[in-house]
Amino acid sequence: MISKNRIGKQVDIPTMKGYLGLLTITSVSDKQIWKYNDKDVVVCDNGYHWLTIMPSDEFYCITVMMDDNYKIKVCYIDMIDSQGYDDDKVPYFYDLYLDLVVYPNGDIIVDDMDELQEALKTGEITEMQYDRALKTAQELQNGLLSDIEKFQDYVSEMLNILESC
Repeated sequence: MISKNRIGKQVDIPTMKGYLGLLTITSVSDKQIWKYNDKDVVVCDNGYHWLTIMPSDEFYCITVMMDDNYKIKVCYIDMIDSQGYDDDKVPYFYDLYLDLVVYPNGDIIVDDMDELQEALKTGEITEMQYDRALKTAQELQNGLLSDIEKFQDYVSEMLNILESC
């Protein structure tokens, strides 16, 4: 990314308590492309948007990568240990390595399980953190991600909340 704009805010509504942010990518040196089912999926390009959804009482952070028309290209969900805000009010989290990659057709890929296992083996994370990452990923797959249309509606709601500010 060469240049970008960011907006974000804390929200406290029935469907979400936590941080919502929107990164609008104005200029990139090169597109970022992921391969999925033998197809190229552009996730970062001029005019693209990345929506961040980070509920304060949960152990995950969702990044929704959208094109310039706000069409979802892919969602990347980090399993996290904790979160906070730096001095500039920018949110951060401590990553637990395990990720879920969610495509618009509802396919979910569990990513970086090897990194999670290695972190446990080397003592970078505790057994409790390891179990939390696995439990959170499973709960997401059985709950929020179990109906892709409802999940996409949730993403749209979060985007609308942020843009109405």
